[in-house]
Amino acid sequence: MRLTMTDPNPIDDTGDDYSRFEARLVARDQDATRVVTADLGETTARQLVTELIDNSVVTPIPGKRVFVHEPSGTAFDSSTQLAVFHQGWTAARDDVTGEES
Repeated sequence: MRLTMTDPNPIDDTGDDYSRFEARLVARDQDATRVVTADLGETTARQLVTELIDNSVVTPIPGKRVFVHEPSGTAFDSSTQLAVFHQGWTAARDDVTGEES
């Protein structure tokens, strides 16, 4: 087998290394832009729901102990569920419209 100076050396080929590195960078960037909702505590959730009620985004239904998220029409019986949903809903809406929170 005869190798010339223009033949690539398979040992020195770093194309696959670069592709893996690039994929890791993209994954890291995507992780950095995701909204984290798992760390939402009960107190923080209640505060957020109170703000949403004050801003007419959420309507409480006292007789049924339910909160209605007006923009989506979704009902929740837990302030934590509502708060997590609203954060995800807002993030998804911002992602579609190209806004950043």
